[in-house]
Amino acid sequence: MGSERKNESLVCSTIASVAHLCRAGRLRSALPRRTALKTSAWIKGTPKILHNSWLMRNRILIVTAACLFAAGCSSKTEPDKALIAPSSKVETAPEKYVANFDTSKGAFTVEVTKSLSPFGADRFYNLVKSGYFDGARFFRVLPGFIVQFGIAGDPSISKLFRQSTIPDDPVKTHNREGYLTFATAGPGTRTTQIFINLGENDRLDEQGFSPFGKVTSGMDVVKSFYAGYGEGQPRGNGPDQGRIENEGNAYLEKDFPRLDFIKKATIAP
Repeated sequence: MGSERKNESLVCSTIASVAHLCRAGRLRSALPRRTALKTSAWIKGTPKILHNSWLMRNRILIVTAACLFAAGCSSKTEPDKALIAPSSKVETAPEKYVANFDTSKGAFTVEVTKSLSPFGADRFYNLVKSGYFDGARFFRVLPGFIVQFGIAGDPSISKLFRQSTIPDDPVKTHNREGYLTFATAGPGTRTTQIFINLGENDRLDEQGFSPFGKVTSGMDVVKSFYAGYGEGQPRGNGPDQGRIENEGNAYLEKDFPRLDFIKKATIAP
């Protein structure tokens, strides 16, 4: 038992050491070119700990594990195409689809019907699939009226979408409780901000706010999002949307730490 534990400890230390060498570029080859390669050639430039005879017999397995570990630690996930090229329509959404939101208060589900608002449905589909909403805060919560979100937590991503507008859609259904709608500041200004209606807001219909989907489960979760900061600046004391765009979550975490947020949004298979 003592010998096994000693070998286990040596393996862990060795993997960490070789992983460091892999990351630093000091170990040119992860594996011997041939199994019969001389030991002296393989261990050149490696720590003395590798000279242990037990380790030498298992060197291929150990170095493979170490270099895979190093690669996993150092690799970076490539950003989704929809995030780095928002002006291009990456995918066309199906006529009906479901989006699942996991938030700091629990889960809710949205069902989208493309015929209600085709351009809005396509944009929402690609935003969800690209991970745009992950980490985003519900920065404007006004009980009985709306919950608003859709500014990325990373300001560099927000910047890319600032001028990436989508065409207007005609209003085909009402802004009533549970319906999702893209925010707009006038014709041709929709980008990424969305609100969920918390009440019967039919008055928004004539202003051009076109709903594209509805919360089908978890509306109690939506209504529970923190609302203590009230309306945003300059009309209230809540978050300043301009600063969210320019500073991202760093600003919100510092000045509005109680805001609820999206952990992960996904399109249901």
